[in-house]
Amino acid sequence: MKTAVNTAKTSPLSLVFTDFKEITKARLAVSVVFSSIAGYFLGATEIQLTSVLLLAFGGYCMVGASNAYNQVIEKDLDALMNRTKNRPIPAGSMTVNTALSIAITMTVLGVIALYVLNPQTAMFGAISIFLYTSVYTPLKTKTPLAVFVGAFPGAIPFMLGWVAATNDFGIEPGTLFMIQFFWQFPHFWALGWMLDDDYKRGGFKMLPTGKKDKGTALQIIMYTIWMIVISIIPVFGITGRLQLSIVAAIVIFLMGMVMLVFALRLFTRKDNKSARSLMLASVSYITLMQVVYVVDKFI
Repeated sequence: MKTAVNTAKTSPLSLVFTDFKEITKARLAVSVVFSSIAGYFLGATEIQLTSVLLLAFGGYCMVGASNAYNQVIEKDLDALMNRTKNRPIPAGSMTVNTALSIAITMTVLGVIALYVLNPQTAMFGAISIFLYTSVYTPLKTKTPLAVFVGAFPGAIPFMLGWVAATNDFGIEPGTLFMIQFFWQFPHFWALGWMLDDDYKRGGFKMLPTGKKDKGTALQIIMYTIWMIVISIIPVFGITGRLQLSIVAAIVIFLMGMVMLVFALRLFTRKDNKSARSLMLASVSYITLMQVVYVVDKFI
């Protein structure tokens, strides 16, 4: 009886919503929107709710469209991997045509929403979709350089918010771009380390050396150091209106050092547990770093 009741509660509408969240990777999309809004707060001289909502909606559409295109392109490879075999298309709960329709609709709506903010924001949003789907996705099965290419669209959201607020691209959004660009490498290589066996089933080449070795771990350390350096550069007053107080720079530096400790641990231990710790630390770092930047501006 209890099973029958639970089944009855699972309505077709809830299943559609679940599939929509999966095909757009809702959790990832929300984190990207968070980065964009943080960038907007940093660039804006006056916070406008309408602009924030347009940026949030347009940003979600851009990321959701990219992920839907990706899952259409990689549907056969997704079926081979444990982490992706239950996605809507390989699981059979969504057709390719439906996923493609969602991707196209979200692309159009996203570009329109960002264009209302200003043309530059729409342009960068469109570029991110193109790079992710037409360059990064095909390269994943051919070369580890795919991660380098993928770091470009992955680094756009933080700077996109500044451009949305100012309709200008200069050293300030360029700095925000570089912070998130360098962050991509330790984050995704840690993830790639954890899921290396699964990625290999799909033919993906995610680690820079192709192996879970000290060469990969060393590159993770190097990019983590560059990420820390770029993150605190605004404290020196050379990044235009993008400023950072000494206290905020110290906090960000210490957070970066925590992440570096996890990277060093991966270098010495070379195990999945250390890679997972680094991946989680990287997620915490990017979120808290953006919060520190925003709070520092307004206090």
